[in-house]
Order: sequence, then structure tokens, then C-alpha cells
Amino acid sequence: MHQMIYNSPNYCVVEFADDNGRHGGFEIMDKHARRETFIGGAMAINFRQHVAALIEAEPTIEEVDDFLSGFDGLMQQPVCLH
Repeated sequence: MHQMIYNSPNYCVVEFADDNGRHGGFEIMDKHARRETFIGGAMAINFRQHVAALIEAEPTIEEVDDFLSGFDGLMQQPVCLH
């Protein structure tokens, strides 16, 4: 099961859960670089906590994109459309 949780002109974030609805991880995509990464485990838990804190501050799209740009170094997988 998956759900898009963020979509801007620059980034897209999809959250994945298992069949029981438990959190499985996040796919973060840089639209301009056409690269992506999947984070799971402890990194996904940390990401979820940071996103929750960011949302509480009612950020602008630029602020969210700036946060996501911190993951650019992990995005090594090319985005492939099927």
C-alpha cells in the first residue's frame, strides 16, 4: 500500500506501508534530476518525525523542498516510468 504525501514542482514523496498498515518507508523523488531514493527503518522513523515537526510550523513549499534537498545525495536511482 502506498500514498503520495507530498508533491511539488521539484519533489514528490510517497509513503509505503505493509498490508497491516504499518509504516514501511518513503520514496523521495527529485523531479528535475530524475533521481530517487527509498528510505526505511530508523531513517524512515527519523524522516517521519522531522516531517511532523516541519508540518507543525506550516512551512512554505520552498521550506519543504529545502528540507527534501538534504536527501539529494542519497538519490542515486534513476526514475523509470513504466
